[in-house]
Amino acid sequence: MQKNSKRLESIKAAHKTRKVSSTTREEDYLEVIAELVELKGYATTLDISRYMNVSPPSVTKMLQKLDEKKYIEYEKYHGINLTNNGRQVADSIRRKHSILLEFFEILNIGQEIANQDTEGLEHHLNPKTIRQLRKYITFLKSNPKIIRQFREFKG
Repeated sequence: MQKNSKRLESIKAAHKTRKVSSTTREEDYLEVIAELVELKGYATTLDISRYMNVSPPSVTKMLQKLDEKKYIEYEKYHGINLTNNGRQVADSIRRKHSILLEFFEILNIGQEIANQDTEGLEHHLNPKTIRQLRKYITFLKSNPKIIRQFREFKG
């Protein structure tokens, strides 16, 4: 449960500082909805507003757009549910998010920068890049000596 709230907080922090495209914004909403549903069992307009750093009317407008695109099932004043398509998009973004954060953790660049960079990159990387990054992280973690050497390197 704590992992989800950390991810939600990282999304929230990133949304304070960056401007994003419409598709990226939609993906962010789906990611937040998925995180909230996993954390609490449901997502509300107010919760989404808080984590996206936008007004509740802005959330309502985006929810209507996501509903039209069949990513969510949304009825005003009722719960918000992801459709299978919405869940697939959210899961893809969540996987990218986790992989990037893990990589940045290995690089030891600090949580604030890692969160900002992850939120910027997760929407733009090719699936092949993500697969290779996952493979590289697995390799590094199976060779902790390399990680130690990297962190000690003064280059």
